[in-house]
Amino acid sequence: MNVNDLAKLNGLRLSGFIFPGQVLKLTSSPTSGTPSTNQNLVPDTFLGYTYPAHVVAAANDNKALLNSLPVPSGTQMRQIVRATASQMGVDPSLAMAVAMQESGFNHRAVSPANAIGTMQVIPSSGEWASQLVGRKLNLIDPNDNVVAGVAILRSLLRSADSVDQAIAGYYQGLASVRANGMFADTRSYVANIKALQNQFR
Repeated sequence: MNVNDLAKLNGLRLSGFIFPGQVLKLTSSPTSGTPSTNQNLVPDTFLGYTYPAHVVAAANDNKALLNSLPVPSGTQMRQIVRATASQMGVDPSLAMAVAMQESGFNHRAVSPANAIGTMQVIPSSGEWASQLVGRKLNLIDPNDNVVAGVAILRSLLRSADSVDQAIAGYYQGLASVRANGMFADTRSYVANIKALQNQFR
């Protein structure tokens, strides 16, 4: 089993940590609902939350599709993220930190929430990003996926009260951050992003 699959199966981020005594799953149990030939590609839980069967089924289908397609290497994805952020007026170090945290520049990454690709954009956010840029974006496409993520970041940076709040909004949702404050995992996410930015400046 490779590190990416182990992390996904256990709801871990590639840049996160494991600890002595922590139990890791090496196989996943089938998701509830209608059986699918793709059902074991993506786990159904993340950070203790179990996602609805239809969301996990869609995530597994997208994972199967991405597995069947040629995708850019991690190095190529880094170049795409940097260039796209520059073109769209977003600090490339921020966009690259988000991509690193979300997927490790692995465009085949799909989460149990059906967050897709390098920038880990869920379909509803992809629709919003399409409206922001004025054209239909295909989250499976590496370039469109990055455009979607960067467009969302740009919008959050314009709307949020601070850069930290914008980063938190990418993870938790800006409305939730404003209503509830940053959850503990969101605060960790923001700290990780800011630390990762230093690698890409």
